[in-house]
Order: sequence, then C-alpha cells, then structure tokens
Amino acid sequence: MTDIPLLNGLLYGAAGIAVFAAAFALFVKAWPFDLWREIRERNLAAAVFAGAVALGLCWIIAATMH
Repeated sequence: MTDIPLLNGLLYGAAGIAVFAAAFALFVKAWPFDLWREIRERNLAAAVFAGAVALGLCWIIAATMH
C-alpha cells in the first residue's frame, strides 16, 4: 500500500475491523432469534457460540489480510 509500515498496519487494522464488524452484523441478522437478548438473559451457550464465531471470523480475516 504505502512505503510507511506503521501506516500500512493502521490501514490493514482498520480494514480488518470494518470487515469483522460487517460480517458479525450479518451473522447476527441471520441468526434465527435475538442473539443479544439471549446473551442478556445469561444464555451461556449463546454467548460462547457468539464468541467462537467472532474468533473464527477474526482468524479468517487475519489470514486473508496477511
């Protein structure tokens, strides 16, 4: 992208966060019930699953951007 490594890191970091936010928002919309309500009601299984999906998306995005 540029000749400045720090700027490259910031740009790739911002792009990765934006892609993650968009992908996680799509996941929440595609979920058959209200994920945030389930987490607020202390549904541990829903919270663990949401965290696992978040980590999976982050690993995929990081590997793609590497």
